[in-house]
Parts: sequence; structure tokens; C-alpha cells
Amino acid sequence: MLLKNTTILVIDDDTDVLIAMKMLLKSKVKEVVIEKNPNNLNSILNKNKFDVVILDMNYNSVINTGNEGVFWLTKIKEIDKDIAVILITAYGDLDLAVRALKKGASDFLVKPWKNEKLLESIVDILANKITNKTKKWRPHVNGVKLLGESKTMNEVFFKIKKIAPTDANILILGENGTGKDLIAKAIHDNSLRKDKPFIKVDVGALTSSLFESELFGYVKGAFTDAREDRQGRFEAAEGGTLFLDEIGNISLHQQARLLTVLQNRQITPLGSNKPIDVDIRLICATNSSLETLANEDNFRKDLIYRINTVEIVIPPLRDRDRDIILLAKHFIEVYTEKYFKSNISIDNSFIKKLEDYHFPGNVRELQYAIERAVIMMDADVLSATDLMFSPIESYSETTLLKDLKLDTVEKNTILKVIEKNNGNISKSAKELGITRTSLYRRLNKYGL
Repeated sequence: MLLKNTTILVIDDDTDVLIAMKMLLKSKVKEVVIEKNPNNLNSILNKNKFDVVILDMNYNSVINTGNEGVFWLTKIKEIDKDIAVILITAYGDLDLAVRALKKGASDFLVKPWKNEKLLESIVDILANKITNKTKKWRPHVNGVKLLGESKTMNEVFFKIKKIAPTDANILILGENGTGKDLIAKAIHDNSLRKDKPFIKVDVGALTSSLFESELFGYVKGAFTDAREDRQGRFEAAEGGTLFLDEIGNISLHQQARLLTVLQNRQITPLGSNKPIDVDIRLICATNSSLETLANEDNFRKDLIYRINTVEIVIPPLRDRDRDIILLAKHFIEVYTEKYFKSNISIDNSFIKKLEDYHFPGNVRELQYAIERAVIMMDADVLSATDLMFSPIESYSETTLLKDLKLDTVEKNTILKVIEKNNGNISKSAKELGITRTSLYRRLNKYGL
């Protein structure tokens, strides 16, 4: 019913695209106007009233960057700020399209678009215009919507909504405990691949000998214990999503192997000479910053570009203000049911203690703290005395501040770097800027 009264303008310099759009929409909407030249936009919009404009990002210009689409989007909004604009973009324009969304676009679709997705987008936009409000969209995982009301998490949800339906490779950045794996699953569950497998691999924990066999599989007889063919994680994720966690911890050799697979979209199992085509959507995550990854001594820049069509930065819990109480109440409900408690409430001292704490362990630390509080509580009201934070996190955050002796600072720095690199002495020595021998000498010095 919404579509039947809708007028749509389609602007694209590709005649085939214009014809395809008109054929799709003409029987479903009131009117479809097509235009090849965006320079005619001003006169068209001043003469006619449109509900939706479908706008291509690139046109026949000397520099084909997608910035033309942003330029014409701005012009459209100057003429009619309430008009809805759907961007049509090529695969490589995704990051530009995300930025354009912040400039007022309502949605974007990737060429070649899916007809049902285009129609769904138009209907959603029209419904939002009728209700005159923006729906608070939340990604879901296993049918349960993610929690978050803070500005920083709304920005994350906004990105998920736009990138999930695409096949763009995603790099998720964030501190330990922020929920990178949950965001990866949310992208999959809200994608067109949701009915296919979601395979997670902690590649940072794979030794060099296991890396290729785990990811690419092997055939019988490839090595001593290879008694039968074994499918690798790339094959297991066929048609779905492959999530590589702790991608920042893999070696340069492993990076080279991964890059080859991503470039060719083919794997070759160990012991085989026959390449196998793979169709996967890749999501990677790391607790390293993008600046750290950009150091070519540790990570290949060409691989960064391959895995990072769009990056999502998950904010630490300390930057999520009111989400702390929201999440705490959620975990209280979860553990109240799990441990057969009833009628639990919280007092102001409990809330204040939560709000005053900086949560170095992020959401994971909050979850464990709430679980412990629910288990150990004696009354029906949770108070500040029931809330105990992890001494592990407290040590890591406060010891360096309290004890600034040179030996202590050096010892704690070595411990943190070794922990970050999962015990890999070579990587740790390289990051510390010393030789392996020097690092071993310091480990002996501090009894580590």
C-alpha cells in the first residue's frame, strides 16, 4: 500500500541500470522517473515532488572516486532536506557510503543489488516517514537484541545495520572484554548469510604447524597422523561467515598464506595439489589498534586492506555511560534465573559503585562481577558490599600507578607484553625492542 502511492527518481549514468530499475519498480509504485545526467537534478526536483531518490555514487568523470555521489546527495538535501536518498554503490565504495549515510542518506545498496532488498529498503523508509520518527534498530544475536543506549554503541549499531547485508570484509577493533565476538555474530545473524554457518577461529592461539591444517584442512597421508581427510575452517564456513579472532597475533608467514587465500578465494588442503573455491564472508577482530597493525614490521599493509573494507571500533565500557546500569540489570535477570533467586532489587549504593568504577575488564568483568554478587548475596537487595571487582583487573591497572620503581615498571611491562602475545617470546621481544636473549635474561632476573 505504501509503494502504490510512491514516486521515485532514479539517477545513474548506466542505461542498463536505469532500465532494470524502471522494470522492477513501474508495476509497484505510482511513478518512476529515470535520469542519466545528475546535472539535471535541480530542475527535476524543483518541478516534481519525489518520495525517494535512488542515487548512483559514481559517474563518468575524470576521477571516479564516489565523491560525485556525496556531492549530489548534498545538493538533493539542499533542495529538499526531507527527501529520502538511497545510494547505489560499487563494492569498493562501502567506506565512502557509510560516511555518506552520516550526511543524510537513508540507506545504501551494493551493486549488483537484490530486488527484494531494494523494495524492503524503500518500504522501511516510507514507514519511518509516515510515523515521523526514526526506529531504534538493534542488531540481534540468536534472536535476542543487543543492549545499548549510549551514543557510542548507537554508532556501532548504525554501522552493523548498514554493513551486515553486504559481503564486505569487516575488521572489529576493541579492548579485551568489549564483546568483539558478539558483534561478529550480530553481523552474521543480520546478514543474508544468516542461514549458513558461522565459524569462529582464534587464530592467535594457533601454532605455525596447526595454522594451515586448521584453516585449510588436509588430505589423508598429508603427515604422520593424517589418517583421513579433514575439512578446514574455510570449507566449514562455505556460504556463511568465517570469524578470525586475534588476527593481530599471527606471524608474517601466516599473514602471507592468508593473503593468498583471500586474493584467490581458493584454498589448497595440506597434501593436495587441487585448489578448492571458497565462498565466505570474512570478519576479523583484534585488541590491537589500527596504528599498531599499520606497523609493517608486525603486520602486512596489503592484508590490512583485504580484511578491512570497513572497521568497527567497539568502545570500552567506561565510555558507554548509562549502558553500565542497563547491562548490569540484564545480567542480574540472567543470573537470578540461573541460580534460582527471586525478587532481587538493587539499592543506590550498588548503582553508585558501578558508576564510579572504570571497568578495565569491560563488559566481561561486569558480567562476572554481577554473577558473583548474585551468587554470594544474603538478602534480596544487592548493595555495594555485594559488589566485588576482579583483583586480576585491579592489579593490572593499579600496580603500575602505585609502584613506579624502575624494576617494577620493567617487570610489569614485560608481563603485559608476553600476555598480549600469548606467551610468544619472539613476538614479545620484538615488541619490547630487545633480543630474545635479553628478554630471557630479564625473565630470569625477575623470576618469571
